[in-house]
Amino acid sequence: MTPDVQTAVLPASRPTTRGADTTGQTTRSRGRRRVVVFALIAVVAVAAVVAWRTYFSVPVSNDVIALSGRIEGDVSMIAPKSGGRIKEIRVGEGDIVKAGDTIAVLDDEQVRAREEQARAALGQAEARANSARDQVAVLQERLVQAQLGAEQSKVDASGRVSQADADLAAAEAQLAQQEASYQLALFDKEAYTRLAQTGAVSERQGKVAASTADQQAAVVAAAHRRVDAAKSALAMARANLTNPAIRAAEIAGVRGQLAQQKAEIASATAQIEQARAQLTEAQANRQDLVVRAPFTGTVMTKSAEPGEVVMAGTPLVSLVDLEKVYLRGYVPEGRIGSVKSGQPARVYLDSSPNSPLDAYVSRIDPQATFTPENIYFRDDRVKQVVGVKLQIKSGVGFAKPGMPADGEILVSGTQWPKAGRQS
Repeated sequence: MTPDVQTAVLPASRPTTRGADTTGQTTRSRGRRRVVVFALIAVVAVAAVVAWRTYFSVPVSNDVIALSGRIEGDVSMIAPKSGGRIKEIRVGEGDIVKAGDTIAVLDDEQVRAREEQARAALGQAEARANSARDQVAVLQERLVQAQLGAEQSKVDASGRVSQADADLAAAEAQLAQQEASYQLALFDKEAYTRLAQTGAVSERQGKVAASTADQQAAVVAAAHRRVDAAKSALAMARANLTNPAIRAAEIAGVRGQLAQQKAEIASATAQIEQARAQLTEAQANRQDLVVRAPFTGTVMTKSAEPGEVVMAGTPLVSLVDLEKVYLRGYVPEGRIGSVKSGQPARVYLDSSPNSPLDAYVSRIDPQATFTPENIYFRDDRVKQVVGVKLQIKSGVGFAKPGMPADGEILVSGTQWPKAGRQS
């Protein structure tokens, strides 16, 4: 009986083994599919959480609102006030500049030409004004003399005529005396000349007599001039006596010339002001050719090179103040009512996640917006959020535009939770 039992058992055991193998393979295949499904679900969940945390706040408690975003800064485009050819650019991307540092210099050839032209015009106008002022001074003196002459002619015109007559008589008498002396000197000159030729007197005595005659001739000529001057004075005195209108006409003529010169001064003064304005403008344009940093910051981009011709207002570099960077994030519309400007906040950088930077809420957008387009879930896309800025107060130089960061806003209370970072 024993052999029969063994023979019956062996055939039955083989099918049983094949069934067990098939069942094991099926179980392992189902297990692998479950792992793949769970992995896909985990990846999708992680992606959704990351996307949500990247753009929106996470309400972790009633006192703190956590959010994520990127560090941003207010970028200023630095451009010249006037156009021209770039002579040099003294900064590069990433350079730190201080307020007032030179960023670029434009060629000043045309500006220098306008400046020289304005200086020349200013010099000419000043010369005109100075000449007119000198003429005014002369004419004013002439006017005073003419007015004095007119007044005096009314009082002592006859006295001046008598005096002029007396002066003329004295001059004529002196002339007669000098002419007599001259005739005597001529006689001596001729006599000494003849005697010198015969040797009766020395040659030197002859020369002295000739020199005396020449000197006396000069004295006679001077006496003639005094007589002529006395005659002119007498004629003027008689004219003033007989025709007072001459004095009035002279005064009127001087006054007319004086008014003309004053008008010349006014015209030259206007030209001076115009030339000075042109010179000031040219000098200002020269200063505008030097582009300077308006504040201390870091050069982000450089969009021009030396040799290029740029128009006024064309950006040369972009500048950002790294001392005034902030975290830009979003808070759900349902929780924005708890957020107020000035509330304390903290910002966490990936480079130092355990050392938060002090910040505060500096801005809350006036309007809500929908979630960004790169959120791929319909339930998220229909949610509305409000943008906020967390202005960083500490950690200057560590936070730079473009860096991802997390933030927290303390919406109630005055102390941060002791548990530390809430996000």
